[in-house]
Formats: sequence, C-alpha cells, structure tokens
Amino acid sequence: MHAPVHPKVGSRQVFAIAGPAMVANLTTPLIGVVSTTAIGRLDDAALLGGVAMASVIFDCLFWLFGFLRMSTLAFTAQALGAGETREETVILVRGFIVAGLIGGALIVLQLPLAGVLFDLMGGSAGVTHAAKTYFMIRIWSSPFAFANYVILGWLVGQARANPALALQVVINLINMAATILLVLVYDTGIAGAAIAALLSEGVGFVLGVVVCRRFAHGGFAVPRAMLFDRAKLMRLLAVNSDIMIRTAALITVFLFFTAKGARAGDVTLAANSVLNNFLLVSAFFLDGLANAAQQLCGRSFGARDARGFADSTRLVLLWGLGFALVVAVVFALFGPDIINFMTASEDVRRAAREFLPFIVLAPIPGVFAFGFDGIYVGATWAREMRNLMLASLAIFLGMWWALQSFGNAGLWCALLAFYVARGGLQGARYPALYRMTFAKS
Repeated sequence: MHAPVHPKVGSRQVFAIAGPAMVANLTTPLIGVVSTTAIGRLDDAALLGGVAMASVIFDCLFWLFGFLRMSTLAFTAQALGAGETREETVILVRGFIVAGLIGGALIVLQLPLAGVLFDLMGGSAGVTHAAKTYFMIRIWSSPFAFANYVILGWLVGQARANPALALQVVINLINMAATILLVLVYDTGIAGAAIAALLSEGVGFVLGVVVCRRFAHGGFAVPRAMLFDRAKLMRLLAVNSDIMIRTAALITVFLFFTAKGARAGDVTLAANSVLNNFLLVSAFFLDGLANAAQQLCGRSFGARDARGFADSTRLVLLWGLGFALVVAVVFALFGPDIINFMTASEDVRRAAREFLPFIVLAPIPGVFAFGFDGIYVGATWAREMRNLMLASLAIFLGMWWALQSFGNAGLWCALLAFYVARGGLQGARYPALYRMTFAKS
C-alpha cells in the first residue's frame, strides 16, 4: 500500500481517458448500425423490427447489470487514489465471480425470461418470431459480456485507457465483420447477427484476461480474507444494489419507449430503431467523457482531493457541451442521408426523417445527464443516483401521459424531458453532496 496521491487534473488528463473511450464507444453503436443495415438491406420490415426489438432487449438486459463495469471502475479508481495496489486486483477477481454467477443464471432462466420479455414488448407475430431467434442464441454470450464489463471497468479505473480501447474495438470489429459475413454473404439472417455477437464477446473475454494478467499486482491469486472482506462486500452490495435499481429505472424508460413504438406498427418501430442508432452514437460519444469523470472523480475521492474532484467535474461538463454541439450539427446536416443508407424501405425512411429533429436536440441535455452520471459513479453516490433517477422516471411517464395524443412525437418529447430531468436533478444536488463528501478534507 502506498500513500494517496493528488495528481493535477487538466484537459490532458481528461482526454487521456476520454479520447480512447470515445473511439471505443463510437464503435459500439456501430454494431447496431451494421446489424440494422445488414438486415435492412433484406427489405423486410418484420426482420428489421425483429433485430431492433431483440437488440433493445439485450441492450436493456445487459445494461441492467452495468453496475459490474461502473462499480468496478469506481472502486478501482478509489483504490488507486488511496494507494491500495493489492485491492485493485481483488476488485477484479470479485467482479469475475459476480459476472459468472449472473451470466450463468440468465442462461438457465432463458426460456421464462424470453416469454416475459416478448409478452411485454407486444410486437407483431413476425417481429416477435425473428426477435426470439436472435434472443435464444445471443443469451449464451451473457457470462462473457459481463466479464468484459468488469475488464473494461478495471482497466479504465486504473487509467489504462489504451488497453481498454484496444479490447473494446477488437470486440466490436469482430462483431461487425462477422455480422456482415454471416448475414449478407452466407445468408444466415437474424441468427447470423446473434452468432456474431456471441463470437465477439467470447474472443474479447479471452484477450481481456490476458491483458489483465499483465497489469494485476501479484497475479490473480488473492488472499481469501481480502476477497471476502465483510465490510467491503457489504459496501459493494449496497452500491451495486442502488446502481441496479437506478439502471432498472433507466431501462424502464427505453423499454417503455420501444414498446409504445412497437404498438404503433412495424414501420414506426423500424423508424425509431434507425433513429435510436443516432441516439446511441451521441450517447456513447458523451459516455467517453463520463468515463473520464468516473476515473478522475473516483481517484480524487480515494485520495480525498477536493480540488481535483471539482476540476474534474468542471472540465468534463465543459468539454461535453462542446462535443454535443458538434454532434448535433452533424446530425442536422447529414441525418437524412444516413437514414437513406441504413434502410431500403421508403416508408421507414419517411417516418425516420419526420422525427429526426428530436435526435438533433438530444445531445445537449445529454451532456449533463451523462456527465453527472460519471461524477456520481466515481464518488459512489449511488443512493442519490437511484433516488434522482426514480424521480426522472416519474417525470418521463408524466410527460408521456400528457402528450400521448401526439403519438410518436409525444413519445420523443417525453424522452427529451427525461434527459433534461436526469441532468438537472443531479446538477442541483451536486453542491450539497460535494460539501458533505469533502467537509473533513
């Protein structure tokens, strides 16, 4: 164990983490773009709706266990700031154990889980059949996907953004290449897209273990007493539980959004799927800066460095706003052409162009939603995250109820209001939490 350190925080430190994370995150929504485009070229709205529905289900299902990445990142960064080098490796091993248990449980429960999820989604018979084909194959990637969450969180928490970038890009490129090969060359349809996801997660896990072993202090063999330390396990459980509830509220919003789109018809569902890929591009772009906030704020938290924490907050939000403006302009200028490329269906193209203005506006409130998420994760203000997310969910549902007569436009308005609420509520609560956290520093 070493003494805590107080590294200077500036734009260079932010982008040392955010830059690689942005590149890696930018390839993640491209998986959805490639899958949507590959299936879309078949000119079958039911198949496109099926891959859209199944992709959203997996995004949400895996997202529910995103605490594996977030808590691993935060606790690793805090251990780094506090100089607890051996604890960093213990955190990694704990994460692998939890990831394996959760992934195995999902595989065992896949049949009842599929039944419940597809009943809730309420798509047409053709869409649901295609989506179930995808689900039953990709569910086997669960243990690998969750272990990869742990690996990426651990590497970023140690400020090793370049290895994390390399791993995530490899996973995503394998997924995209395999999707194109299986769907468009070998004509395996929606099953090919699912096999591509399974293959990429498995390869990524193997490579990730090799990389982590290189950076693990003393190797993966950790003392049992440290691994099962009661106080740290209880803290891990509390933080993960709060983040999971917070994430469940977030997932509820997007499942609700997709379900309402599905009930509006296959064309509306497919159009929203195309636009959702735009939303993911901007979201994952901003999430690169959120990753920087998680690491820098977590490290400052562990070192009890109030100034470093404040500097990290300010820089992440300012740079995020700049990037959001650029992304919004790109969407406004090139959005119609991208839509035309992604789908061959003229009906889907027309519907997607109608709601494109909502996508242009989304990155601006997204800055504060994602930025404060990263700050709260780094400081493990998990209970506050949970409570504020539940309040934002209530605002979303209230807005949808008030605007439901406007159809899909009202649904998109409610989603934008949700983004505003997330960032606004966390921003309002931030000063009090900061004072309480560093009162004794």
